[in-house]
Amino acid sequence: MTDAPPPLHERELRLALVCYGGISLAVYMHGLVKEIWHIARASRAVQDAGEPLTGSAAVYQSMLTDLAALTGIRLRVLVDIVAGASAGGINGVFLAQAVSTGQSLDPLTDLWLDGADIEALIDPAQAPASALSRPWARPIAWMALGREDEDASSVDIAARDELRAKLDRFVRARWFEPPFGGRAMVDMLLDAFAAMAAPPAGPRLLPPGQPLDLFVTVTDFAGHPETLRLNSPAEVVETEHRLVIGFRDHGGERLADTAELVFAARATSSFPGAFPPFRVGELDGALADRKVEWPGRDAFLRRVLPRQSAVGMAEQATLIDGSVLANAPFAPAIDALRERPARRQIDRRFVYLDPAPNHKFGIGTAHDGPPGFFQTILGALSELPRKQPIRDNLDAIQRRSERIERMLAIVEQLRGGVEAEVEQLFGYTLFLDWPTPARLAGWRQRAQAQAVKRAGYGHAAYGLLKVDQVLDRLAERVATLADDASPDRIRRLRDGFAGVVAERGGVRFDGDGASAEAVAFLRAHDLAFRIRRLRLLVRTISAMEPEQDAAALAPVREAIFASLTPYLACENADHFAAVRTLAADKRADPADLLTAMADAMDLATLDAQTDARMSEALSATSRDIRRPILLAYLGFPFFDIATLPLLGGEGLDEFDPVRVDRIAPDDAPSIRAGGAEATLKGIRFNNFGAFFSRSYRENDYLWGRLHGAERMIDIALSTLPPEVRLPPGWITRHKRAAFTAILDEEQPRLQAIQPLFDELRAEIG
Repeated sequence: MTDAPPPLHERELRLALVCYGGISLAVYMHGLVKEIWHIARASRAVQDAGEPLTGSAAVYQSMLTDLAALTGIRLRVLVDIVAGASAGGINGVFLAQAVSTGQSLDPLTDLWLDGADIEALIDPAQAPASALSRPWARPIAWMALGREDEDASSVDIAARDELRAKLDRFVRARWFEPPFGGRAMVDMLLDAFAAMAAPPAGPRLLPPGQPLDLFVTVTDFAGHPETLRLNSPAEVVETEHRLVIGFRDHGGERLADTAELVFAARATSSFPGAFPPFRVGELDGALADRKVEWPGRDAFLRRVLPRQSAVGMAEQATLIDGSVLANAPFAPAIDALRERPARRQIDRRFVYLDPAPNHKFGIGTAHDGPPGFFQTILGALSELPRKQPIRDNLDAIQRRSERIERMLAIVEQLRGGVEAEVEQLFGYTLFLDWPTPARLAGWRQRAQAQAVKRAGYGHAAYGLLKVDQVLDRLAERVATLADDASPDRIRRLRDGFAGVVAERGGVRFDGDGASAEAVAFLRAHDLAFRIRRLRLLVRTISAMEPEQDAAALAPVREAIFASLTPYLACENADHFAAVRTLAADKRADPADLLTAMADAMDLATLDAQTDARMSEALSATSRDIRRPILLAYLGFPFFDIATLPLLGGEGLDEFDPVRVDRIAPDDAPSIRAGGAEATLKGIRFNNFGAFFSRSYRENDYLWGRLHGAERMIDIALSTLPPEVRLPPGWITRHKRAAFTAILDEEQPRLQAIQPLFDELRAEIG
């Protein structure tokens, strides 16, 4: 006899990617994100029992299948948050598009290898007119090349003639003007999206209803005014230069119009001095030449440039590289953790891609002595702002994780008492009677009243926090519908809504409960409460999976998600299309806006449908399944009253600690130690090196894939519980298989670095 396989336990590794800038190391980062995309594809194929994949994706598919057989853990790997700046912003945009649409990243590789070249990027107006132009500049190129004959690698030897020719042409180009063409970059980006869309698309790489968030940082060169409220004077105006362009696909819809994604990618990568600043007219011209429409242009500009649009100056906005002020955009990614649906046990990771963490940029090192005049200016204006450490971001993530771990402990300690309260309130008949929709609705109201009674005056703080939270979300949503999400507009809307609530009798909470006005307001508008309740049921189902048959749990799981979907749809701005015209009217009565928003959500109907689904599902289950689900469903008010104030309004959404991982050359030493200096060529010439040589681009792209494979295997397997032990050599075998698959796949394409393949096979073998 053979041992029976362990029961499968579902687990999700959710990745929030933060992609740094790196200039020509964008090619290396393309290799990294390609492996992240491949493991997400493999994970989707395992979940769907899809066809066998090829290349490194096949290795990941085999690894995840083998892992489930060995450990009983069915691991799903997905990317649902992407934030990037500069070169990382471009790669982040493409990865998000691939995840959202199921399109392939493969067509982009040739575009990177061919298009990220000095000859393709240089503006024709800046190129030297002839071989005789500026001959006195040639020594600069020779100095830049340095003594390359010493300790030259096979890749350096292959690139030597190309480097000499292109550096010579580059230094003899027009000086004191950006050498690269902005329009050429726009055309390259449009071509890239067209290439992605051409082949048949595969499935979306996220579960139904799981949103994808994309953030790209941009620097507003001229700046825009922002009002600060003080004690005295009452207001001051500051100039803000940081911009974050955000996109969300809401769990299955289109992420954005291609033109909007090109806008974000071009703007974030306008490296100062290399590319001209970006203006929207540059994109308008490219679209007009291609006869491509951009129907949402004005609404998009109002959303991403609200201040400029308000005064009719959006076309004049000058945008430069996002990494100038925000090279590590953790903040928007952290904010996106709110309101993430949770279907099973979650392992949330922030993974940041830093292509050259320890590379020196030529400004000078400590032993060189004090920096000179020009070194100081260059460092202050360019390098230092980009290389600021991320300690503050990591500290914020750590504080959040510690707070969540405390909350998890509190919830677990409360569980026994809450279950006892519910059982005492209803008796054992609760688990013997069929839970009809009417009974469920009545039981929920009785449980709510009991929770209020037990909470005493603590319920007042909870209730007031909920009302404030609802007012905030309503104001933000209406401002978004009006394409004017400025702080002033949101504040005015919130004040107006609060005034309406006050006129209707206000909201009062005490130890005996809430006023009728408060109850009516929350029943009409408190969407978040309903979502939190269903997410607690999801967590309850996930905790039951190791001991219960998956088929027996399926009806309840399906009922929960069928109910959660329409509530989550109310988070989508498109759900309120009928309110847009009223929201855009700045003279609209706040009372009319509140009524229109309540009618659009119709939460009473959704509540009744949820009770009906849960009743049907629970009636079809055994008592040992029905009991914990009912205890969580009816006991939710007890948990919510205890945890919502402590969580500052975040509630039981993605209620899991966050860990941080890095992907960098230094972190992937299995094949070759030494980090970026030992592997990458794009770090030459202040990270512009790959623009000058096809050999360099091929080298960096290949190393990106190899490093990405190693790190994604490491990160995926780090989700395993400490007690899980894999067979000796298991991890090494899968890494070696992934490396070999990548070399086999890329060797026919990467003709400029053929000797490197022999070197790598020897190092791997």
